[in-house]
Amino acid sequence: MAESDVETRAHAEAAEPRSTHVLYKAIPQVVVLVLTLIGVAYTSMTRQALVGYWEFLALITGLVCIISGWPHARTRPERVRLVWTQALHWTAFLVAMNLLLISDVQRMLSTDATGLAILLLLALGTFVAGVHTLSWQTCVLGLVMALSVPAIAWIEESALVLVFVLLMLLVVGGVILTTARRGRGRDDRLGEEAL
Repeated sequence: MAESDVETRAHAEAAEPRSTHVLYKAIPQVVVLVLTLIGVAYTSMTRQALVGYWEFLALITGLVCIISGWPHARTRPERVRLVWTQALHWTAFLVAMNLLLISDVQRMLSTDATGLAILLLLALGTFVAGVHTLSWQTCVLGLVMALSVPAIAWIEESALVLVFVLLMLLVVGGVILTTARRGRGRDDRLGEEAL
């Protein structure tokens, strides 16, 4: 029975570093996701394209893709290939982004549409880079980025509804808190009378 306890403890200790290792591996994608959500929120609030921000995020995402693909590239030639393919991939993305910013194209697109198109390009670039680096985490990151494009449009279209729902939640919360306080006050008075 003592051997069984030792084996159980050994398995638990072996599983713990694995889960911690998975969390550490996901940190770069989480950072990019947080930066994406910050950009999405800022774009939704200010209705500005944030081109410099998305360019910076593209470079950071390219670095994350190299980090994610590094364990899969076991030899030096594979690693050199990984770096070059990601560099070319993200350079192509930056060129496509800047093509959207040419003045002739800008006359056809609103600031909102330009920002959403750039974010969609970033999402597509991230997903495809995840496929090429064999990183499912990066693919998921690309999908989440892509889903944020319609989310921005929905938030902008339904901002009035969201404000109304928020106000209703505040009113209902206030009524519940007031009722709860009154109920506690009555309970306290009944407790004092009983003494």
